Amino acid sequence: MKDESIDGSVASAGISRELTVRGLILGALITLIFTSANVYLGLRVGLTFATSIPAAVISMAVLRFVRGATIHENNIVQTVASAAGCIAAIIFVLPALIMVGWWQGFPFWQSFLLCAAGGMMGVVLSVPLRRALVTGSDLPYPEGVAAAEVLKVGTGTRAGAAEAQAGLRTILVGSVASMGFALFAATRLAAAEASTWFRLGGSYAATGISASLSFALLGAGHLVGLSVGLAMGLGLVIAFGIATPILSAIAATPGPAEAAALAVFGSQVRFFGAGVIGAAAIWTMGKLARPLWRGMAAAIAASKARQAEGALLPIEERDIGVGWLALIVAIVALPIVALLYHFAGQGPLAPLALPLSLGFYVYVLLMGAFVAAICGYMAGLIGSSNSPVSGLAILGVLGSALLLAVAVQPIAGAGAGPHLVAFALFVTGLVLACAVIANDNLQDLKTGQLIGATPWKQQLALMVGVIAGSAVIPPILDLLNAAYGFAPLPGTGLPTPADPLPAPQATLIAGLARGILGEGLDWGMIGMGAGTGLLLVALDAYMGRRGWLRLPPLAVGIGIYLPMAATLPVVIGALIGWRYDRRHADPVSQRMGVLLASGFIVGESLFGVLLAGLIVATGSGAPLALIGEGHEGVAMAAGTLIVVALLVGLYRWTARTAARIG
Repeated sequence: MKDESIDGSVASAGISRELTVRGLILGALITLIFTSANVYLGLRVGLTFATSIPAAVISMAVLRFVRGATIHENNIVQTVASAAGCIAAIIFVLPALIMVGWWQGFPFWQSFLLCAAGGMMGVVLSVPLRRALVTGSDLPYPEGVAAAEVLKVGTGTRAGAAEAQAGLRTILVGSVASMGFALFAATRLAAAEASTWFRLGGSYAATGISASLSFALLGAGHLVGLSVGLAMGLGLVIAFGIATPILSAIAATPGPAEAAALAVFGSQVRFFGAGVIGAAAIWTMGKLARPLWRGMAAAIAASKARQAEGALLPIEERDIGVGWLALIVAIVALPIVALLYHFAGQGPLAPLALPLSLGFYVYVLLMGAFVAAICGYMAGLIGSSNSPVSGLAILGVLGSALLLAVAVQPIAGAGAGPHLVAFALFVTGLVLACAVIANDNLQDLKTGQLIGATPWKQQLALMVGVIAGSAVIPPILDLLNAAYGFAPLPGTGLPTPADPLPAPQATLIAGLARGILGEGLDWGMIGMGAGTGLLLVALDAYMGRRGWLRLPPLAVGIGIYLPMAATLPVVIGALIGWRYDRRHADPVSQRMGVLLASGFIVGESLFGVLLAGLIVATGSGAPLALIGEGHEGVAMAAGTLIVVALLVGLYRWTARTAARIG
């Protein structure tokens, strides 16, 4: 099969087979697994994970049985799968439309086109960002570098082929263990969470310790690493060690300590965390202005040079041309404007549908570029899994809601409030789809740079991944909504499901939109959070100058505004991963540790999706329960012991497996 450049000429410089039909198909099939896992994980705990490395391992294990498979073809497979997996981050916004009562489900074509059009715009933005943040910077891109090493090892030697097979077994073992414990917890013979809540010193001050017994979260902690894990731990200390006790003491709420602590956390502390995230994100963008400008200039210069020199640029510098990018932007503009026009036309905003659709198309472009640049920078610094996508969605909804409040609400009238809130959320969904793809793409393009891949071919593969992932997300969301549902915001008058999915970011974003466009916001808490965010920026910079371990302010903010049950296991997982890497410093063992952690995430997440199908089929909220309520203490102890025993055994098994390969 011939490799052809974007202008149709054959690349005869000796590069191996790269963009193939079988690679695109395999990547799309892997998409179903990882997109489903990320949708469930994100709705449960507000985190998603980068799928590049497990996708690369699966690709190498499968394609080694096919004649002519190459490292570049495997790279295309992981590019498709990782792009599709990351578009799942749209769940940080879309469920908010159900929480505010505007949607009852997830209409396929609206949801699909929102993801696909926004994601395609993100691919376009990734071209100048590649030159600014990948080739033109010294950012480490930990996941991109790791994926490149996995590809090099797995396709370069017999030992590499053996490692690929062992890596696939490790993913499967981690998945089975994770799924098995989730199944056991679903029977209620073991608890899914361990917690204790208490008052401090006999006062009204309330706080506690809570951790989900979740292999998916522990695996996510291993992947994010020690720096981000400790930063999230600092956020926990600020949220539940300082803010929650003080604010609950001021509120003097009687009753159970858990209810008092969580009420204060939900109504005040999380807005404090949103302020931290917003301040840190804006500071990051300020630092990016110059490199982003240089990247845009370099992209235009490279395109002109390519035309003048007859495509003699090095393979690894050949992006999609500026002319093609302009054409894609023009094509993608049509569904974006049509979506906005259709959404605005379904309610009180109908008379303003045309100016709203055109005006907010411009907003999507500008804000999409803004948050994509921040996400890309953070992905390069701490990895795609840790990039504060949801925090930047907060900036997106603040911008759209404020614009609507100032320019549209006085014209539309008070009765248009719910429609304005829903429109702000829909616009934010488009912005987020654009940002998350640009965020993940830069990791993939870094991998490609390190193995000598062709950027324009990866960018085409990214588009395929966007389409594949966008097709999977709506039915998965519909299934999970039917099984678990989402808790509506107060005042909507909608019934609350028995066991709703938390969807923490969507809840917060919906609350922000409603606050700006009707109910008001606790700007005092947001302002204090922003001030704290600037202090954390200064602290992080000081630690960097001293050569100490960094504490990314955005990660601290995430630790503040996510529930402790979701955050504490991530911190523990980061410490476990750090300890494992110290004891087993060889690269093979560390790669196997990453794959085990990835298996933890995939197994539990897929079980959650399967359980959702069972709940829908049976009509029972706990179809696998073998015992009723009243055994929480025993179940909590049993669950904790099982998790500890499995972790010790699995990490030891992984180290032994790596030693046999090495």
